[in-house]
Amino acid sequence: MLARQGATFASIRFPTPRSNTPMGEVVEVGADVKNLMAGDRVVVPFTISCGECWFCSHGLFSCCDRTNPNAEVAIKAMGHSPAGLFGFSHMLGGYSGGQAEYLRVPMADVGPIKVPDSVTDEQALFLSDIFPTGYMAAVNAQIQAGDTVAIWGCGPVGQFAIRSALMLGAGRVIAIDEVPERLAMAEVGGAETINFSKTDVYDELMARTDNRGPDSCIDAVGCEAAGHGAADAILDKVKAATFLATDRVHVIRQAIMSCRKGGTISIPGVYVGMGDKVPLGALMNKGLTIKTGQTHVQAYTKPLLARIIAGDIDPSFVVTHPASLEDAPTMYAKFRDKTDGVIKVVLRPGG
Repeated sequence: MLARQGATFASIRFPTPRSNTPMGEVVEVGADVKNLMAGDRVVVPFTISCGECWFCSHGLFSCCDRTNPNAEVAIKAMGHSPAGLFGFSHMLGGYSGGQAEYLRVPMADVGPIKVPDSVTDEQALFLSDIFPTGYMAAVNAQIQAGDTVAIWGCGPVGQFAIRSALMLGAGRVIAIDEVPERLAMAEVGGAETINFSKTDVYDELMARTDNRGPDSCIDAVGCEAAGHGAADAILDKVKAATFLATDRVHVIRQAIMSCRKGGTISIPGVYVGMGDKVPLGALMNKGLTIKTGQTHVQAYTKPLLARIIAGDIDPSFVVTHPASLEDAPTMYAKFRDKTDGVIKVVLRPGG
């Protein structure tokens, strides 16, 4: 059930920009919301968390027990229900996403944070999702000073994972993708790059690490890995197209095979159901650790806002296509088709 929802909602108007999840201006608050008031400029986490259940009290905000009204559906699919999420499926609450002019925010006394005047919209916006997601991916990778970290996927989350890994002390980051503009942005961010359509990723990683393998591997791709190149990737695509599998898990297989013995695999990439032919023997015998999860956004927003204010990172680097909300269909098509150099679209209502 949704504890306290009626008294702890806020209505947010979006004159400020949004990507997958929003920031905007508070226009109305429920009676129990004491930390926000009309007129505040806020960032809204994509995770909806109550702040009181066992999981929230342990900092596991995306595992909140109270915010998914369709928990029974999720339990049948996954054994337990994660938190409700803005803009995800009905299995995770059916909450509308933030790509609209207004958004009703439940548990508004827990999620949204006020943005200081010294921080621009584009600097703060990604605290809602992709900056904490990339940062948590790096935290989960258990990086030690000087480590080599391999990151599959140079989309927006991958870009933040690259910079977060370096902020956390990685000595080298090796980023893997095939889209030229993504690889170029990764290099600007301090990563070495591998174009998987031009070279064998495992062989290249072994060559660059004296055959030991990366200390940590981050899968920032998820269930829709490219269906070309390696034979297993092609098979994944065929199985997904014929409803014999839901997820294309090529990157997980490659990360398990590439990671050094005793290393860590971090998975921020979203998976939704079943994948097969995961090399469990290699995972077990190499002594690998796997850490996964939807992002515990509320645990990271304030520390990462402090890093932005301190000048450690300017998240606006990832924006390639500012646009108006009315341009959304065109921008979706460009992002899907990877045309016009699109990496991150930011939509501004009326912009």
